[in-house]
Amino acid sequence: MSLELQQVIEQNFIKAFNRESFKKSLSPEDYDKLVAELQDMEFAKGDTVFEDGESPQGVYFIKEGTAKLSKSGVYGKDQILRFCKEGDLIGYRSLLCGENFQAKAEAMTPLKVVFLPADFFIHLLEVDAKLSYAMLQKIAYELGESSNTVTFLAQKTVRERLAEILILLEQKLGTDPEGFINISLTREEIANLIGTATESAIRLISEFKQDELILVEGRNIKIINHEKLIKLGHVLI
Repeated sequence: MSLELQQVIEQNFIKAFNRESFKKSLSPEDYDKLVAELQDMEFAKGDTVFEDGESPQGVYFIKEGTAKLSKSGVYGKDQILRFCKEGDLIGYRSLLCGENFQAKAEAMTPLKVVFLPADFFIHLLEVDAKLSYAMLQKIAYELGESSNTVTFLAQKTVRERLAEILILLEQKLGTDPEGFINISLTREEIANLIGTATESAIRLISEFKQDELILVEGRNIKIINHEKLIKLGHVLI
């Protein structure tokens, strides 16, 4: 999916999931109940938002910060599924399926979220056509991303996967004023993302740095040659 289309879907959801939109689409009674139900929450870096296997009590709309969704594998090794940022909604898939959470959500930075209890979230989807359509778009997009991940892990070399994940992280999370991707990742986390050993991730990052594809400062990475990295990762922009 193109970056432009991805941004359109994200903006459509943000426009539908906010108080101004709800005030227009809900009855006065429902709107007053919504305001009463919404809960502002804050999490420090490293805090758990919800645990894998926990029963969902509602959904979490991210106002500020970045979170990661991960799942522990058969041998206890964590696999990062995706990152979520400002404007993303997490926890809804398991809620809509009527199952326990299938992943753990953890704050990668200080996190501010709005929590909406399950019953009222379901009610919103029933009465707000604009929100329901935006959710369908969001679900379809994330399903496509999951399909791409299967291909990504199965068909690309580790070197190609690292190139692609760096491009995608920059697209998803943006950069700081100095151009570094807006997330600080350990080498183990990068290895989890691309499906390789930590030692291999360390070696590849060093090679990318020597090839002047990226600049590395501790856990922070800046892409300095987008064209070569896109070509190397066979990334469709």
